[in-house]
Amino acid sequence: MGRAADMLGVTPAFLRSLDAPRLFVPQRSAGGHRRYSRYQLRLAQRVRDLVNEGTALDAACRIIILEDQLAEAQRINAQLQQRRVTTESDTPD
Repeated sequence: MGRAADMLGVTPAFLRSLDAPRLFVPQRSAGGHRRYSRYQLRLAQRVRDLVNEGTALDAACRIIILEDQLAEAQRINAQLQQRRVTTESDTPD
C-alpha cells in the first residue's frame, strides 16, 4: 500500500479511506496487505484529483461510479446501434 500511495502522491490513509465508499475492493496478499490493480490506481488518482479540486470524498467516489456506469451504457448503446445498422442492411427492401 505504501508503494501505491507514493506513486499517487497520497497517504496510505487516503487509500484506506476508499474502502468505505466501495469504489473498488483491493485484492489481498497472503499476508493481508492490500494489492491494487492499475485500473484501481487510476480510479484512486481520479478521486485524488476531484478531492484536490474541492469535491468531498464520498461525492468524488459517486461521480466516478456514475462516469463508469455512463461509459458502460454508451458502450452497450453503440453495440446495439451497430447491430441495428447491420440487421437493417441485411434485410432486403
